Amino acid sequence: MAHSTKRKSIWGWMFFDFASQPFHTLLVTFIFAPYFTSAVAANPVDGQADWAFTTAAVGVFIAVLAPVLGAIADTTGPRKPWIAAFSLLYVLGSFSLWYAVPGLDNYTFVLIAFAVGVIGVEFSTTFSNAMLPEIATKSEVGKVSGDGWALGYVGGLFVLLFVLLLVAENEAGTTLLGGPPIGGLDAEMREGTRAVGPITAIWYVIFMVPFFLWVPDVSRVKRAKGAISAALSDLAQTVKTLPARPNFLNYLLGSMFYRDALIGGVYAFGGIFASGVLGWTIIQIGVFGILALITGALGAWIGGLADRKFGPKSVIYASITCLLLVSIICFFTSRTSVFGIGIAETSPLPDIIFYICGAMIGAAGGALQASSRTMLVNLAEPDRMTEAFGLYALTGKATAFLAPVSIGIATTWTGDQHFGIFAPIIILFVIGIFFLARVTPKDDLDPIHATI
Repeated sequence: MAHSTKRKSIWGWMFFDFASQPFHTLLVTFIFAPYFTSAVAANPVDGQADWAFTTAAVGVFIAVLAPVLGAIADTTGPRKPWIAAFSLLYVLGSFSLWYAVPGLDNYTFVLIAFAVGVIGVEFSTTFSNAMLPEIATKSEVGKVSGDGWALGYVGGLFVLLFVLLLVAENEAGTTLLGGPPIGGLDAEMREGTRAVGPITAIWYVIFMVPFFLWVPDVSRVKRAKGAISAALSDLAQTVKTLPARPNFLNYLLGSMFYRDALIGGVYAFGGIFASGVLGWTIIQIGVFGILALITGALGAWIGGLADRKFGPKSVIYASITCLLLVSIICFFTSRTSVFGIGIAETSPLPDIIFYICGAMIGAAGGALQASSRTMLVNLAEPDRMTEAFGLYALTGKATAFLAPVSIGIATTWTGDQHFGIFAPIIILFVIGIFFLARVTPKDDLDPIHATI
């Protein structure tokens, strides 16, 4: 592959992160989820519980299908057709969130639309990730992965800034610039905030074009009769052999817990915590998101450089330690107390602490996800890469229901959003570190990673 063509394919691959990141930024974390729990649901506690149980249900669905689809793709060849199909679900699910009007008596459709979008983005990501080792050498994988995550955060930042400045309204009906939402959107019906669904879908469609044009796909394998059953048989055999591959197995187990704590816990419920516990408006949460995205881009980029120099395991360790510390701080921070010390309800201290925590979450989360992707590439079999990422998705989703279900149960049981969110997150991070400590990289890693 000529150098210019190779660089173009790498940029095309990184544009997937750029195109898809706004789903996580706008819908999962900073805008739509807090809006749903505070304005669509009957009350924040019920909204948090319903959101949690929906996230858990879709996680189980993805866990079952991800490795199966990965095995079939490895058997039949190209990944782009799969990405195109799931991209359609991404777009349909995101766009449909426009219909989440305030105070819906029955918001089941909204939860289903969100679930469809999650399925689309998760499966698209699985197949896109599997293409990484085909466009970058082993010594480049860490940097390319980190750069991709950084570019994704930049995309999320651009869209979030646009939404906050011109589109999403606060409870007073104004955007961050102080005026009404653009385009005649009805602030009373929260059309500015609801518009994040269509905006996310349109952004994805536009910026997936470089991916489909520039990234080369593997050749189609002539599908022999029984190819799918053979792929499923191979998958079953792969799962059976996992105990004989302790490095790979321990990494899958460790990553499924710490990724669930990060994605299913911190990311999915951070904005909900800020809204329900600290009383933040959508605009305040959005500013928090801007800070987290800026540090996330820096963290992913710096993490990619550190990954290349020290190896992914060191970066993962440092990132989890930081996130665990942040979770503990948030656990002991509320509107009226910090680490058990009472403060005035009007004190800005909890807000300052949470802003600082947001910056740390962004930096550590970006580095953690990029290096986790690198670590899997290092440990997986080269000719079974899509299946490996399918198993990665499986293990990521096999316990993905734990964080939201635990949060849902703890929230329902205690009626306390604060305890319901961070107690499960802290436990999951600790379990993740336990398994990660038992991972030793493969002996045949190139020298640049051999010091992990």
